[in-house]
Amino acid sequence: MAIQLSVTVRNARLDAIETAISTSAKLKIRTGAQPADCAAADSGTVLATFDLPADYMAAAGSGAKAKAGTWQETSADAAGTAAHFRLYATDGTTCHLQGSVTATAGGGDLTLDNVVIALAQVVTITAFTLTDANA
Repeated sequence: MAIQLSVTVRNARLDAIETAISTSAKLKIRTGAQPADCAAADSGTVLATFDLPADYMAAAGSGAKAKAGTWQETSADAAGTAAHFRLYATDGTTCHLQGSVTATAGGGDLTLDNVVIALAQVVTITAFTLTDANA
């Protein structure tokens, strides 16, 4: 029998993620395969670095937590094809969360308007939602 959590507990766990990472987090879109876990060294080339707003995620509801507001970088750092992301603390070096990147409707953990990025291009994250398990 699997453990099941209430929606209230699931929402609290999700909201705790944003609290632990802290305000003014950094998100980096990178090329190549994502590392084995957040403790592993960064991999790939940084294509875009986002300085997320102080309250970058909406409050959790129904066991899910979505990005809040517009996540957009006005000038890409490099050219390449986006493959994964890493979400860092304010210091930009302490990784707390990572996942796959695809184009909108591509099924990735995070979706972009376009995964083929040109130098200095505007990069927009179209969707990012965390969903808690144990329903």
